Amino acid sequence: MTLELGILLALLCAIVTNVGFFLKHKGACEACPVDVRHPLRSGKSLFSQKWFAIGMVVALTAFIFHVAALALAPMSTVQVVLAGGVVLIAVMADRIFGISVGRRQAIGLILTAVGLITLVVTLPQSGGSHSSFSVSAMIAFEAGLFGLGGLLILGPRTGIGGSEHHGVMLGAAAGVLFGVSDVAIKAMTGIVSDGLLAVLLSPWLWVCLAASVVAFYSSAKALQDGGAVSVIAVTGTAANISGIAGGIIVFGDPMATDAFGIAVQAVAFVMVIVASALMPAPLSSAKRAEAPAGSAVLAA
Repeated sequence: MTLELGILLALLCAIVTNVGFFLKHKGACEACPVDVRHPLRSGKSLFSQKWFAIGMVVALTAFIFHVAALALAPMSTVQVVLAGGVVLIAVMADRIFGISVGRRQAIGLILTAVGLITLVVTLPQSGGSHSSFSVSAMIAFEAGLFGLGGLLILGPRTGIGGSEHHGVMLGAAAGVLFGVSDVAIKAMTGIVSDGLLAVLLSPWLWVCLAASVVAFYSSAKALQDGGAVSVIAVTGTAANISGIAGGIIVFGDPMATDAFGIAVQAVAFVMVIVASALMPAPLSSAKRAEAPAGSAVLAA
């Protein structure tokens, strides 16, 4: 029953997260361009927009569902449910928010969802919450993701990729950093039984907060610079991949050991990579379909 409840909470998290992202996109496009050199001014501008503020409240609700799901189910199980939420992005964009989704992006969303679900379904299942971890593996994994997120944030400033890819790169950075936060949260669910003080004194709480703050600004800038569908999909995909990897590397979630399972997972990874390449629509199409605001890159 505990596992089933965790899966239900993860499903609610997937749905509510997408809604929150679309609301934040609407508000972010009306705010001043995010400039990390002026974080307070940028934050004030974002929260002064009604739809962004509402989106953050919705996102907080999704966060509560996510924490509860991680406390009740293995991280890899939670990720497969969140991965299924990718297919809802196109439906929500078109039916609820009036954002057109091109064929190329639709194919990218389908490939992403199928790839992620295939990847996680082929992982051997385990019982319990699976919240114990190796400290050394945790430190190495979190540091590596922080470094990758930083490289993705710096990418637009170095001129890597066309202007239509800036938002996607920042969205990927935000997803990776959300993954850092998720892994830290999963670690804290294992010590919550020791009391509130143990959680407050845990170094993983500060890792979670630091990653969340950087991810917040990166995500907001991504929503300003990129199209809603592509940025939301890439952000969620990066967070999912980070969570799956964290479950295996840090928390010891089992992985496929037979040749067939490994081959299927390799194909699934390729599908996700191809899908990520398809997600950024041509700049002219993105502007017509989603009208993103703000073209400046995230300043350092």
